[in-house]
Amino acid sequence: MGTRAHIVRIGNSRGIRLPKAVLEECQFGDAVELSVEAGALVVRPLRLPRDHWDQAFKAMAEIGDDELLDAEAPGGTAWDEAEWEWPEA
Repeated sequence: MGTRAHIVRIGNSRGIRLPKAVLEECQFGDAVELSVEAGALVVRPLRLPRDHWDQAFKAMAEIGDDELLDAEAPGGTAWDEAEWEWPEA
């Protein structure tokens, strides 16, 4: 059985207060993704496009799957020489 919640006024909008237990179980942060599917409101945790890439890169490095597919151009390119600047750390 689901949890019952009341719809409350928030300025000109309306909102739903979510119990802390629901927020924690769903792993909601400060923003969520909303959609309507078959007439039902669906609320999902917001996933950033590059979320967890650092972990994936680390796993790739551990198995040696992080090498360049194309060989570097010998001596670089004219753009490399004239335009590129490494940012200062």
